[in-house]
Order: sequence, then structure tokens, then C-alpha cells
Amino acid sequence: MIIKEMLKLGITHAVFAAAACVMLAFVYKVTENNIRENLIKVQEEALKEIFENMDDFKELTKEEMEKIVIPYNADKTVTFEKIINVWENGKKEAAFIVSRAGYSGPIKTIVGISGDGFIRGIRIMEISDTPGLGANANSPNYFVDKKNRITFYGQFAGKRLNAPFEVKNDIDAITASTITSRAVSLSVKAAAVRAARNEWLFKEEEL
Repeated sequence: MIIKEMLKLGITHAVFAAAACVMLAFVYKVTENNIRENLIKVQEEALKEIFENMDDFKELTKEEMEKIVIPYNADKTVTFEKIINVWENGKKEAAFIVSRAGYSGPIKTIVGISGDGFIRGIRIMEISDTPGLGANANSPNYFVDKKNRITFYGQFAGKRLNAPFEVKNDIDAITASTITSRAVSLSVKAAAVRAARNEWLFKEEEL
């Protein structure tokens, strides 16, 4: 009798455990899909903000990514997640999605670059740094230059690819957030250096 009760209890626990695993897998799949869709939406919105007259865009394939020349002095603290070609007013431009550790976690930045060697603009796609401090890197209401209403991310637009991108040199830091400011600046610099070494990204293929 005791053995039967134990078997019954064991089978009941096993059934509940299996059901819980199925439910967790379902929730994880739904959550994963929602996160992916949200990232795609954020990416497209960022591209439209940087390239205001964007006609089309296309992410580089795995094979195309393998053709990217990596500079010998590349910053290994910056991870390149995607490279996207953008067409705007008939011109081929590029956007780099890069990630680097910030104060509280990774900061994912999209860096738009023109074919004639300038930063078109940047946007912060993901950041978990302190609200009111590092998180101001992504705020349209926080200005490093209040007189001219220039945001932290806005100051990168128009810089040449060979600019220093150094905090307290040509980059104004966010108040009390040097780590965040430096992380974004190094990310932009890494994208600029990579773009400068891969001019083919900006050339249309010959038919």
C-alpha cells in the first residue's frame, strides 16, 4: 500500500514537472520572439533617425561579414554584432551595431557612417546604466552643450572617421558618468576604424 502511494505520488510529481517544463519552454519562446521583434523595431527606428532619407537597407550576410578586414590594432573590448548597408538618395552608406561593457552592463550602439568618411550619427539601442547618470547617453533631453542643444549622442554626428573620439578631448562626457561616456566613444571609434579599412562596403557592385 505504501509503495503504491509512493509510486502514485512520484508519477504525479513527474507529470507536474513535465507540464512545468513545457510551460517554461513556451513562455521562453514567446519572450524570445518578443525581444527579437522589439530589437528589430528599435534597429529600424534608429536607422531612420540617422539616415532620414533612407530608401532601403540590408544586413550583411555571414559570408560578407567574413570579408571584413580587421585592423591590427582593433579594440578587442568592442563586439561587432551586425553591419548593415543603407541606401539613401541613391548613395550607399553603412551602419555598424556594436556592443561594449558600460557601468552596469553592455551598451549596444548603432553607428551610421557615410561613404565619404564621416559619422552620420549614432543611437543607443540598449543601455542599463544608472538612470539620471549613464542612462543620459540615450536621452534626447540631456545636453552636453545646452546653448546649442546638442545631446550626448548628437555630438558624434559630422565627425571624421579619423577623429580621436576621446572623452575630455573631442567628446564631452555625461556628468558623473565617465565610464558610460568612454564606452560609447570607444564603440564609435571602433566602428569608424573598421569602416575606414573596408571601403568596399560603400561601393556598389558592378554588374
